[in-house]
Amino acid sequence: MSDKQEEKKEASGVFIDVNALFGDANVDEATLLEMAKAGVLYGHKKNRRNPKFNEYIFTTRNGVEVIDLARTVKSIDFVATVLKKALETKRNILIVGTQPASKDAVMALSEALGKCPFVVNKWIGGLITNFGNISKRIEYFKKQRLGLAENKFEGYTKKERLMIAKEVTKMQDKFFGFENLLTVPDVVFVIDGSIKEHKTAIHEAKIKKAKVIGIIDSDDDPEEFDYFVPANDHARSSINWVINRIISNLK
Repeated sequence: MSDKQEEKKEASGVFIDVNALFGDANVDEATLLEMAKAGVLYGHKKNRRNPKFNEYIFTTRNGVEVIDLARTVKSIDFVATVLKKALETKRNILIVGTQPASKDAVMALSEALGKCPFVVNKWIGGLITNFGNISKRIEYFKKQRLGLAENKFEGYTKKERLMIAKEVTKMQDKFFGFENLLTVPDVVFVIDGSIKEHKTAIHEAKIKKAKVIGIIDSDDDPEEFDYFVPANDHARSSINWVINRIISNLK
C-alpha cells in the first residue's frame, strides 16, 4: 500500500487501518497452486506496465508480468474486511464490471453483499454525479413497467402499446442491476480500472467522495483506488477466484 493510500484511510473507523497491509505473507502451497491454475498471477506485457504498479510485480516471464501472489492474498482478505465493515455500517455499495468476463462474479458479489446494486451492461455517464436526474428516469421506467404488467395501457392503440413495451425493454437493459439504487453510493467496487467507462465511474465516485475499491492489473494506476487487489483482472477464471475468496471471507 502506497503512502498516498495510507493518507486516504478513513478516520472515522468505518474503513480500517491499513498498516502492514502488505509485506511477508504466509500463503500455503495449495492456495498458490489454485491461484496459478486460475491465472490470478498473470499481468499484462511488460511494456504496458503502469510504473506505479511496480511494487506489486514479482517477476517477468517471457515479457509478461507476474503479480506477487503473497500480496494478492493478503489484499483480498483485507478488502473483504473493508467490504464487510461497510456492509455492517449500512454503507451503500455499487459494483461495476462491464466486461463479459466479470458478469457472473459481479452478480455473485452483489448477492453476498445483500443484493447491492451493480452495473454489468453499459455505464451511464452521470449515474453518480447526476444521480438525481438518472433516478427520475429509473422511477419512470418502473412506473411504465408496472403499467404494462397491470394492463394499464389497454385504452391506448396497439401501436402505442408496442412503443411503450419497446421503451420498457430498452430501459430494462439500460438500468439492469441498479434499478434499486436509491442514493449516491458510499463505496464503488470496480473490476479493471483500465476500461474507459470504468475510468468514468471512478472519476464520478471521487467527485462524490465515495471510496473506490477494486481488482486491478499491471496496467492500472493503484493511486486511483483507496483499496485494491492486485491480480489478473481480464480473465474470467482469475476474477471468479478473487471474488469467491472475498465472498468466503464475508461469512
